[in-house]
Amino acid sequence: MKSKVIVKKVATIDIGSNAIRLLISNIFNVKGIKYHTKNSLYRVQLRLGDDSFKKGKISLKNLKKLKSTLNSFKLIMEINEIKDYLAYATSAMRNIINSEEIIKSLEIETGIKVEIISGKRESEIVSNNDISSHIGKTKNYCFIDVGGGSTEVVIYKKSKFYKSKSFKIGGVRLINDLVNNSTWEYFGNWLKKNAVELKKLKIIGIGGNINKIYKISDTKYTKPLTRKSFKKTLEKLEKMSLEKKLIKLKLNPDRIDVIVPAGKIYYFLMKTLDIQEIYVPRIGLADGMVNEII
Repeated sequence: MKSKVIVKKVATIDIGSNAIRLLISNIFNVKGIKYHTKNSLYRVQLRLGDDSFKKGKISLKNLKKLKSTLNSFKLIMEINEIKDYLAYATSAMRNIINSEEIIKSLEIETGIKVEIISGKRESEIVSNNDISSHIGKTKNYCFIDVGGGSTEVVIYKKSKFYKSKSFKIGGVRLINDLVNNSTWEYFGNWLKKNAVELKKLKIIGIGGNINKIYKISDTKYTKPLTRKSFKKTLEKLEKMSLEKKLIKLKLNPDRIDVIVPAGKIYYFLMKTLDIQEIYVPRIGLADGMVNEII
């Protein structure tokens, strides 16, 4: 008689600076080992970073949209009979003056408890994703996760956690001209100090924008994106008209203006460390949060 595999659904919500995502995942147990797979993903464009990074608060219009989004996510979770979930907010919420007040109002009006996590915690969660199928048995590797408001870098040395840092550099900050030269210089110096000496260092790029750049470059999945191809793709995107980006590349409207600035952050790291390849496993914060539920 064949054993029955019991599948449980869980939900993870990532409230970012450029969008909000709900990931429904399947969790199941096979011979004592727990696995998880993606079930469905929902993404809502809501650029909280525009409010947060410019004014330090969320407009009433966007707060209403945020509450409506969470209420709609709650309905999806109810339909999927989900009892276990996590909801984390990142850079945009960290930057808001009255963040605690907003978190309380979100729980009261939507029933969803949101936790604002630090840049360090965010990077740790992302780096807990399994990327062995991409980088093999490499012992020195570095995660770079570029969001709308911040860039998280996590370095592993000899397969063990070594250093991590969150930088106030992101796609939404860049298009709003909120990143000065000293921030770039600090970012570059930190990378040189902590990563240059590591031999055979492999870079893992995380985030929606690097995923799109990877897809546009036509690199075969699991194969690394070369620095040469990366640069070529960024140049191609810079030259393309808005219409072509929408129609030919099928980019979401909210990604069109941030994809190149965000791409330049990944490229900056590669150039600073003189790295010729970047691996793109198409994982993110919401995926890493599933491991926390498990």
